[in-house]
Amino acid sequence: MDPMDTSGGRRAGDILRMPVYGPGSSFTDLLKTAAPDHLPATKLDGPIHAPEGTTVLAVRFSDGVIVAGDRRATEGFQIAHRSIEKVFAADDMSAVAIAGAAGPAVEMVRLFQTELEYYEKVEGERLTLEGKANKLSQMIRANLPAAMQGLAVVPLFAGYDEGRRLGRIFKYDITGGRYEEDDYHATGSGGKDARSSLKKRFKEGLTRAECVKVAIEALFDAADEDVGTGGPDLMRGIFPTMVAISGEGSVEIAEDEIKDLFEELIGERRESMLLPDTHAVDVRRAKPEK
Repeated sequence: MDPMDTSGGRRAGDILRMPVYGPGSSFTDLLKTAAPDHLPATKLDGPIHAPEGTTVLAVRFSDGVIVAGDRRATEGFQIAHRSIEKVFAADDMSAVAIAGAAGPAVEMVRLFQTELEYYEKVEGERLTLEGKANKLSQMIRANLPAAMQGLAVVPLFAGYDEGRRLGRIFKYDITGGRYEEDDYHATGSGGKDARSSLKKRFKEGLTRAECVKVAIEALFDAADEDVGTGGPDLMRGIFPTMVAISGEGSVEIAEDEIKDLFEELIGERRESMLLPDTHAVDVRRAKPEK
């Protein structure tokens, strides 16, 4: 008999490594111990083609940050869903916008929301914004095996930092790498076009109303250039979703306000296309030179 064996057949070293008070304040660790089958699957048999969320963005304004996303999900060259939700409140001071494989992304966001709530109940205080960003980074890293088989999840995380009294934006890569952006960022299939639009329109000290308009123009420009990004669907009444986060909490921008701003933007663009060109020559009136 092994002298290191204890009653029950467990080695003393194994028992010493077991947590005395359970898995701690991590809900994910609790699932690993009590119900591992409830965790998102990370090992797959082969490549999988699934609906993908496309363009999401975040922009900082004077009192916080705006998080926005279009509503289209694509599957290859087809539209898989016209009104998918891509912007989710993580808690009352932060939000996650998803890009990449839609199913695993939504599942990850739900687990992230539960993780933050569980931590607050166990520890009696909420995670800092930096801690939330780190926790999401760990979850993305855990999804790497699935990402290598086509189910990549690349969210955008933003929120209001109560310690610094400002909005902060965090972007990620598929390995869980976390990077902070100072003023704005966009990701997804139309991310490059949205970032180009934001670069031209962003300025320090934007008000919330100005920031919403900048975000709307960026999504409109992305939809104009990228086939995967959905623009405003006036016929079906489908518009991008937006959340404003400040020291007062998280507030969803009303659909009527978004609709009015899109109609205003479309009117401005239409007028600019119809303006007469003063340098053009009217061939009907032009007289041949002698």
